[in-house]
Amino acid sequence: MKNTTALFDFSQKINYKNELLAGFTVAMTMIPESLSFAILAGLSPLTGLYAAFMMGLVTAVFGGRPGMVSGGAGATIVVLIALIKMHGVEYLFATVVLAGIFQLLVGVFKWGKFVRLIPQPVMYGFLNGLAVIIFMAQVEQFKVVNENGITGWLQGTALYIMLGLTLLTVAIVYFFPKITKVVPASLVAILIVFGIVVGFGIHTKTVADIASISGTLPRFHIPDLPFSLETLQIIFPYALVMAGVGLIESLLTLSMVDEITNTKGNANKESVAQGLGNMTNGFFGGMGGCAMVAQTLVNLNAGSRTRLSGIIASVTILIIILVGAPFIEKIPMAALVGVMMMVAISTFQWVSIRIVNKMPKSDIFVGITVALITIILHNLALAVLVGVVISALVFAWDNARRIRARKYTDENGVKYYQISGPLFFGSVTAFIDKFDPVNDPDQVVIDFNESRIVDMSAIDALDKLSKKYAQENKKLHLKHLSEDCRTMLKNAEAVIEVNVQDDPTYKVMPEK
Repeated sequence: MKNTTALFDFSQKINYKNELLAGFTVAMTMIPESLSFAILAGLSPLTGLYAAFMMGLVTAVFGGRPGMVSGGAGATIVVLIALIKMHGVEYLFATVVLAGIFQLLVGVFKWGKFVRLIPQPVMYGFLNGLAVIIFMAQVEQFKVVNENGITGWLQGTALYIMLGLTLLTVAIVYFFPKITKVVPASLVAILIVFGIVVGFGIHTKTVADIASISGTLPRFHIPDLPFSLETLQIIFPYALVMAGVGLIESLLTLSMVDEITNTKGNANKESVAQGLGNMTNGFFGGMGGCAMVAQTLVNLNAGSRTRLSGIIASVTILIIILVGAPFIEKIPMAALVGVMMMVAISTFQWVSIRIVNKMPKSDIFVGITVALITIILHNLALAVLVGVVISALVFAWDNARRIRARKYTDENGVKYYQISGPLFFGSVTAFIDKFDPVNDPDQVVIDFNESRIVDMSAIDALDKLSKKYAQENKKLHLKHLSEDCRTMLKNAEAVIEVNVQDDPTYKVMPEK
């Protein structure tokens, strides 16, 4: 497999045109989202744009997944809104730095691999819920604030113009690739709608109606707050949640890109890059962020497969902040809304609906639960965590029912229990119920040739069982224990009686 973590992969020819156009398109779609979430959190619009620039650049250069796009994502800033309202923006910057440190440590200690524990139904639910969130966020653009400060839906001609331009954008994005894929359909749609609005002098909602995006270079700034234990107690829980949300969304996005491109990213390297990006944000006035699923899909659909497009997108955003704001502020929001709606449609895992009648009921329940939590609470980390926990409990329950015991007595009067299935916390009750210490003969052998002792609950069950036989003055032998099971029993000597020579409780017999 090719080294996909290099800055540029010279083993294959880079399509600079695709990378350049993809970068421009991504920049256009990142600006309104970064602005919207910054304003939602009560921050300066530039705080969101700085995050888009710095997160995008750092992760594009140092990340573990070419083709991924990171920026000022709503998933991370949403969990910090309460902190901002209570303590102010300086505490936000400190929290973003601390969250970056946590993410950096995850990468350094190679904990990013645990994303593999996320089951496919959780992925389906996560992406489907995210698709609904992206779509509904675009619907919000059909609202306007009147002169009294009251938010309401667009009415009359303004609504029809916005709706018509949005549908035109959707149509271009859908049909243009059937004509040619030389130029990204999203960029073509934005340019055509922009040209129509400017050429015909159509009055409609533009980027300027959200906020001004003109500014200067981000400047280094140490968060201005007391460096004390009390401050750490305030920011620590928020930083931990932000780090978790950011990494979960980033590593899930990485897995998604792996599937789309049929290549392998580096989860630990991406964790380090996310951490570096957020630390940079905290010291340079950005609101922090993580990988952005929608923009990543825009990037991939535009033909990007290297880091170059991410770098171009970030630099484009910086240029827009410095000199290009007057032009970009004239882009109709309808064009960006249409592009993002198509992204939402492509993000939704339609295959999960087609195969729903072939999936186990537990997997259907997990997928729907994750999607609902994602949509209702906008808490991606909680949604994934709940999905993983439910999947793990279902797996434990299914395996708990697999414990079996085949019984027979040999010619010497020794009774054998041949165990099959894993012995762990979920199966210990059923395991113990299979034995009859009172009526069993003096010699009893438990054969683990087709079983394994998995955890401390299993060891404790064996301890209790052995003591029941000891009370009846009978000997219990364990046979065909695997090496890891023997090690586990040996390590448990401080808790239970194992391999004591003058106590017949445990006699580990050698394998034949």
